[in-house]
Amino acid sequence: MRQAILDLAQSRIREVANAGLGQTDLLAFWFGESDEVTPEPIRQAAIASLQRGETFYSHNLGLPELRQAVAHYMTQRHGPIELDRLAITSGGVNALMLATQALVDAGDEVVAVTPVWPNLTAQSAIMGAHLTCVPLQAHDGQWQLDIEALLVAVTAKTKLLIVNAPNNPTGWTLTRQEQQRILDHCRRTGTWILADEVYERLYFDASANGCAPSFLDLAVADDRLVVVHSFSKSFLMTGWRLGWLVMPPSMTAQMGKLIEFNTSCVSVFTQRAGIAALENTESITPAVVAHLKLCRDTLIPLLQSIPGLEVSAARGGMYAFFKLAGHSDSLQIAKRLVAEAGLGLAPGEAFAPESKGWLRWCFASRDPQRLVQGVERLRRWLAAQA
Repeated sequence: MRQAILDLAQSRIREVANAGLGQTDLLAFWFGESDEVTPEPIRQAAIASLQRGETFYSHNLGLPELRQAVAHYMTQRHGPIELDRLAITSGGVNALMLATQALVDAGDEVVAVTPVWPNLTAQSAIMGAHLTCVPLQAHDGQWQLDIEALLVAVTAKTKLLIVNAPNNPTGWTLTRQEQQRILDHCRRTGTWILADEVYERLYFDASANGCAPSFLDLAVADDRLVVVHSFSKSFLMTGWRLGWLVMPPSMTAQMGKLIEFNTSCVSVFTQRAGIAALENTESITPAVVAHLKLCRDTLIPLLQSIPGLEVSAARGGMYAFFKLAGHSDSLQIAKRLVAEAGLGLAPGEAFAPESKGWLRWCFASRDPQRLVQGVERLRRWLAAQA
């Protein structure tokens, strides 16, 4: 085995979840997905495709109908996005890995903004890159970027900058001004930007027209920018494994070649489901976001009322990221909460060393009352420690 693979850390989230296997009466909020099933029109589109016998290979870059639907969807939100900039992928994580494989050689310098979903940093490590992390700073539970520190870290030697905003796990979101400074700086240094924007529709700023700031709003087609999207969050399609890439036109044909050597293509019936999702987006996604906001606004005040707990409302995403005073080992705390309180949360150290004392709570719950029950379990557990 390659040393880079042997050196990969096991998922700390899975480690906690495995500790709860078989446990009854467990309230689990550790994974980044809703407990609501995929909407009916999406499921029916896949069923109809299977009944038509669409069980064969498709184009490496995806069905033309789906790529056209994605182009229309993205153009409505970010200005013209042509078909020659798009590739359909087997989920958002596959899109991220494809982009990393396409851009990063062993020994390249990569910079990432952290805390972040660990797959984003692990992928560069798999490719043998040298990774530098620029940590966000927490102030009263609100995470902020030191933009000057980031710009210093990205130099002419930096091949790739990885940014996830809205961010998993912190809920931090880039401002338009920060994006412009980053884009201008990376143009000067010749650095590629890999922007994970899968949470862009899960954004709670009422003045934003239902979409977080995107690098696509500022960039031109030929910029060294690759943007990753997924159907998982905004359309309740985590298990379908369907996503897409937006990239410079000169890169697309090469990406098709790379997809051939990874997964070859996405299953046709899954792509038909994606088309249905985009056709029904206005009846699906706003309702998803409204419910998530209700869940966020249910959970956060309850957490804020607990003495010694540091948290603020996330601007985007589906997570509350919080810190308990006097509890610095989040992995052990998460395991104890499973065993002693029947509460499943993700440990902060899964996302970065600087968030070791933090816990992530996915608030995407079909029934907000489960969140209330979860906080009560946390309260009782903390009281027992006093």
